Amino acid sequence: MANDIRAKLSYCPVSAQKVRLVIDLVRGRPAVEALDTLKFVNKGAAGPVRKLLASAVANAEENFGIDRNNLFVYQIVADEAPTRKWRRFGARGRFKPILKRASHVTVVLRERE
Repeated sequence: MANDIRAKLSYCPVSAQKVRLVIDLVRGRPAVEALDTLKFVNKGAAGPVRKLLASAVANAEENFGIDRNNLFVYQIVADEAPTRKWRRFGARGRFKPILKRASHVTVVLRERE
């Protein structure tokens, strides 16, 4: 069995809370099935997560020579990235803070034994 195949997406412009809703759908599934599932999920975070998973599968095939049908999603996590803070001025001299949240997503694939 080869080592863990890792891929990381940094500064995904979707909050970690919203990404976790998507990655919970694919954790523990075969990689091919996970890619098919993400294709039809109607969430904004599904696109970047699918692209990341496809990259990890391509890395496994190209660098380690592992068949994509033998891979499964061993671990996938979404952590918070730094928050960009903006402000919009409101009435009476006040300002309204706007928090642009981002996330770091890491996926680990393993080969079925």
